[in-house]
Amino acid sequence: MPITRRHLLRTGSLVLGAGPHLADIGPATAAPRPDAAPEMAADAFLRLKPGSIVPRGWLAGQLRLQLDGLCGRLTERSHFLDFATSGWVHPGNGAWEELPYWLRGYVPLAVATRDGTALDRARRWIDAVLTTQQDDGFFGPRVLRTALNGGPDFWPYLPLLQALRTFEEFTGDTRVVPFLVRFLRYMNSQGKGAFDTGWVSQRWGDGMDIALWLYRRTPEPFLLDLVDKMHLWGADWTGALPGAHNVSIAQGFREPAQYAQRSGSAGHTRASYRTYTELLAAHGQFSGGGFAGDENIRPGLGDPRQGFETCGVVEFMASHELLTRITGDPLWADRCEELAFNLLPASLDPDGRAVHYVTSANSVDLDNTRKTQGQFQNSFAMQSFQPGIDQYRCCPHNYGMGWPYFAEELWLGTPDGGLAAAMYAACRVTAQVAGGTDVTVTEDTDYPFGETVDLVVSVPRPVAFPLLLRIPGWCAAPGLQVNGRSVGARGGPAFVRVERTWTDGDRVTLRLPQRTAVRSWPGNRDSVSVSHGPLTYSLLIGERYVLHAGDAAFPEYEVHATTPWNYGLVPNGELEVRRTGGPLAANPFTQSAAPVSITAEARRVPEWIADDEHVVAPLQQSPARSAGAVERVTLIPMGAARLRVTSFPTASPDGTPWRPESAYRRIRNKHSGKVLAVDGMSTQNSAHVVQFDNSGTGDHAWQVLDQGGGWSLIRNGHSGKVLGVDGMSTQNSAHVVQFEDNGTDDHLWQFV
Repeated sequence: MPITRRHLLRTGSLVLGAGPHLADIGPATAAPRPDAAPEMAADAFLRLKPGSIVPRGWLAGQLRLQLDGLCGRLTERSHFLDFATSGWVHPGNGAWEELPYWLRGYVPLAVATRDGTALDRARRWIDAVLTTQQDDGFFGPRVLRTALNGGPDFWPYLPLLQALRTFEEFTGDTRVVPFLVRFLRYMNSQGKGAFDTGWVSQRWGDGMDIALWLYRRTPEPFLLDLVDKMHLWGADWTGALPGAHNVSIAQGFREPAQYAQRSGSAGHTRASYRTYTELLAAHGQFSGGGFAGDENIRPGLGDPRQGFETCGVVEFMASHELLTRITGDPLWADRCEELAFNLLPASLDPDGRAVHYVTSANSVDLDNTRKTQGQFQNSFAMQSFQPGIDQYRCCPHNYGMGWPYFAEELWLGTPDGGLAAAMYAACRVTAQVAGGTDVTVTEDTDYPFGETVDLVVSVPRPVAFPLLLRIPGWCAAPGLQVNGRSVGARGGPAFVRVERTWTDGDRVTLRLPQRTAVRSWPGNRDSVSVSHGPLTYSLLIGERYVLHAGDAAFPEYEVHATTPWNYGLVPNGELEVRRTGGPLAANPFTQSAAPVSITAEARRVPEWIADDEHVVAPLQQSPARSAGAVERVTLIPMGAARLRVTSFPTASPDGTPWRPESAYRRIRNKHSGKVLAVDGMSTQNSAHVVQFDNSGTGDHAWQVLDQGGGWSLIRNGHSGKVLGVDGMSTQNSAHVVQFEDNGTDDHLWQFV
């Protein structure tokens, strides 16, 4: 899609006046915001006050599951959230990102659920944090004042500032804005070293979000200076990726588009679009909306078995939500929904009491055993469901913002006093529109499992305001009616604008016909995935949950397959959508409650197996050769499957033979007892190959790949690169290195 779509939101509307004529004359426009500061561009859409949206239906069920589950009860389990010892309450003690992460999700969760106990708990923490501020504006653990290069480490503050913003917007607490002004003034007084190193250097988009919000509230000139420092001294996201960490990428790629509000440069906005496109092209060649980020991205290792960290899932969602507001581009809302419906539910157990570190498009076993062959970039055990307070650490504290933020962004304000339905779920929204009139819109829908959205408008008196409705990119032929009268609406991605004088009880019905689609992924060996509307579908695999530790409140599960999973889909095979009857379950993201399934034609591929550490082998070229009989298999929504195959090979009798994956081995030196390794676990070309203690990391695993004629490649499990000779030298004592397999003879080895 054109990356300048923001400029395509030009004047155009659906005009519904007193007369009978209804005409679709183009996508939505966002007029300049009247009160926008001249030094900063206005957002295309405006955040509504927290609490304006009351989730209903399955979304309310997910939020209640979260409140009653791991996130809501995390203070009972996490020593990082001990009120009596936390450095965020007692500045003489140490603390880092865990409480800020948790509060960022817990405060909007308490707001969304209207739970009095949760609101009181959130207030208790906020009150305590506010009391720690010192005269110069610094607050929290004193150790953070000198934790980064002898100066302040600002990273753990950024999610806490976002929690404080939510609290202030919901409660109107007059302490918060002056508190933030003092702290950001302290931040602005620091030198370059506080901005250009450490985690914070790649995550200043979060700080920019707060600084720009605060400037709109109180236009202190220093705040724009601070925004400039964040952009100019922080990591450069306008070119090549400044780092490989998946969470930092999920947060950081949007920073140039955020800074475009200050710079006015369309080039900055284009940079965020370009980075996203290139990232997904290189590392996101599978369904679900994520990318291969099981800690750090690794060139060449983008198979669907690679995981996307749970922190990355929710940070990517938050980035897409923010970009929807900044740019007005509906495509970002499409992308947020893709993550929310397909990856986020699958990152937790069905009861919401345990989380895992990575969620993979293809995953056939979730055990609590570390992987030693480089299957994942991190070598600790990452797949089982558990509280993971120390084992996973960041994810159980951070995942909580996913659904609450999603709920807050369902509806947005428009600068000209209207409302925009940015994403869809059953809810009720109350907000002021043009002229200061309070309007309530009640939304009834089973979306994404259903395709109809019904809206009922409640107003105290007739009032004119625009209503914008997002048409997803996958929907080619939407149907729109207002009070039973058809209104033209073009296919997505787009916003349709309905402008009329609304009266109490007006009804809007939006139908988003969902079609079943098979997508081919040339970047992943021509594998395919199946979608229906916004949902991606995965093979239904029998799941056996084994409680290996924990208790009913905080269980620790391994999940093992009880049915075959190594299927390839028949090319051009029949796909049949099936729906269950009755009302939608409170939690439809489970195998037993999923209301929609697809039956598909498939063949077994016997050679496709899991390795000896229970990780599914990478895909090979499609179509795969299979002489097996055609079977009917069931696909269920990806978010309802904890074990899954989502990216399938195709399979046919005349396909490409599937070669069993070669085993990984350690190569040990008799004299030293050490094993062959890559220096510093590097994934870069020309990194030296060295010897090291056998510590179980993936860079110690090597795979011998027969190339014919007695010659072999020797591939490293962690980097995916092969043994070579530095500079293709023919000299004695030339260094042996790793390098991408580019076909040169110095990469071929013979056992003699």
